[in-house]
Amino acid sequence: MSTTAAISPDAELPEDEPTASETLADTPKPAARNGLYALAMRLHFYAGIFVAPFILVAAVTGALYAISPTLESLVSRDLLHVEPSGPVKPLSEQVNAAVATQPGLTLNAVAPAPGAEDTTRVLFADPSLGESERRAVFVNPYTAQPVGDSVVYGSSGALPLRTWIDRLHRDLHLGEPGRLYSELAASWLWVVALAGLVLWWRRVRTRRNRNSARWLFAPDRSQNGRGRAVNWHGSVGMWVLPIILLISATGMTWSTYAGENITELRTRLSWTTPAVTTALPGAAAPVHDSGGDHHGGHAQAPAANPADRIAEVDQVFEVARANGVAQAAEITFPTKPNQAFAVKERRMPGTFTVDAVAVDGTTGAVTDRLAYADWPLMAKFTNWGIQFHMGLLFGLLNQLLLLAVMVGLITVLVRGYLMWWRRRPTRSARGFALGRAPRRGALRRAPLWLAVPAVLGAALIGWFVPLVGLSLLAFVVIDVLIGVTARLRAA
Repeated sequence: MSTTAAISPDAELPEDEPTASETLADTPKPAARNGLYALAMRLHFYAGIFVAPFILVAAVTGALYAISPTLESLVSRDLLHVEPSGPVKPLSEQVNAAVATQPGLTLNAVAPAPGAEDTTRVLFADPSLGESERRAVFVNPYTAQPVGDSVVYGSSGALPLRTWIDRLHRDLHLGEPGRLYSELAASWLWVVALAGLVLWWRRVRTRRNRNSARWLFAPDRSQNGRGRAVNWHGSVGMWVLPIILLISATGMTWSTYAGENITELRTRLSWTTPAVTTALPGAAAPVHDSGGDHHGGHAQAPAANPADRIAEVDQVFEVARANGVAQAAEITFPTKPNQAFAVKERRMPGTFTVDAVAVDGTTGAVTDRLAYADWPLMAKFTNWGIQFHMGLLFGLLNQLLLLAVMVGLITVLVRGYLMWWRRRPTRSARGFALGRAPRRGALRRAPLWLAVPAVLGAALIGWFVPLVGLSLLAFVVIDVLIGVTARLRAA
């Protein structure tokens, strides 16, 4: 990702021309190949100027976010882990002990200890907390004694340290305005990366006797100075390319504007995440495990106190285990008399499925079942992608891979700045010039069959990913102003 900065109008040369030693013996096909190359170069150039700083910030915070689950486990060890000591107490006894410490809060759910050295989480709705936050009391499953409490966030139950890192990565703790930075970075990352792929492919193809695909991943060590930086910039970019494309795609699902369009697209294509139905047979309206009410003209059942159903949780847990919910799970308590308990597997390191069942606490009957195998294929891919982005798909190895990719992306960006620094003019008749721009008129010189799809594709992407569209329009305006300025100076 080239990060050459603003442009000297008298230096409009291709930013990355191959050296004489890299020229092919045969003449390349000019129109299509050179047109695509020129378009990719100019797009890569402007994105490097204006977007690479945002991507760099996202990469630095993302490196910290990648290892946040492990940091959380170390920092909050006293809350998360206990020493095994005898048989485990009944789950209802553990929940009652937690409820006694929070008499003013409404019981929401319980997450039984997933392992022999883990604590049980009893979750409460706390009106003083923010969106997606709950109060958790951590209970020693062997003694049924609370060991502490904390605020947890989201479906993964992140503790304050991981939540703080998450928000740093998402919005720099600036709230909704700050989310524009991460959406801009995620939205442009795949565009810049694919444009860089076109440029790097062209450069590797110009190497005499070194134009096989394997050289895409191997820098030319014979180069020195700026050429060496270019080669490492491209080869490291190739190594991290598949992962950063996945990170870019999953990151956009969390964004404000592109995320809304992605959600609407998934809904239209029936790719949304399904939910188990907790309405008991004969209930007036369907109720889902999220606890939301569906208003359809029927009278709503009166509210019930979830704490009155604690005695039923032991049977519910056993039934869920016997019906395929075999991994770490969260049991949501009913809030209406005509509701069943929802038992759903949690997002945990090494968890690849999210099976769920609804269990009638009174009879122990399974009233609904949702196996992960029955999810739509794209919903599965989305779930796996999000868990990978969060460093939870396959545990510590997932986190280390993400950390390595973020470090690699940072080096690609830094080498982009280094390439600009070594290419900058040191003397200029018109004062200080910050760098050379790629050759102008790439779109005008491109063949019609390439130019028309490029314009239509840019318009479609700009509509679906609004921040890309707006910033791309800004790039065009700046490019036109630079051209006008150059002509006025020449006149």
